[in-house]
Amino acid sequence: MSVVKFNVLTVPEGAGSTLEDRFAKRAGHVESQPGFEEFQLLRPVEGNDKYLVYTRWRSEEDFQNWMNSQDFQRGHQQGSNDQNGGESPHDGGEKPKPAATGSELWGYEVVQRVEGKA
Repeated sequence: MSVVKFNVLTVPEGAGSTLEDRFAKRAGHVESQPGFEEFQLLRPVEGNDKYLVYTRWRSEEDFQNWMNSQDFQRGHQQGSNDQNGGESPHDGGEKPKPAATGSELWGYEVVQRVEGKA
């Protein structure tokens, strides 16, 4: 069965749209990784400040290979560059505020899965 990983991001009030925009512009390297099955960005709807980044993998080994890959490093580096909105601190531009102030990783094994019939 698959392995599910949640990256739990603490997002300050008013920064949700910035985070969502940054994910919309992400590098997209994960889709071509061996063992990658699914990605979702989940917005909180019950008054908390936690966004969930959901990924599903064929195995823990596939996930660890992704985490240790150059594509992972490049994708997350690009995300940092995109946060500048084209501005560069080296060019005198202002460094942007972070969209998330905290992150923790939760991992689970899928033991049951049911899909809709529609």
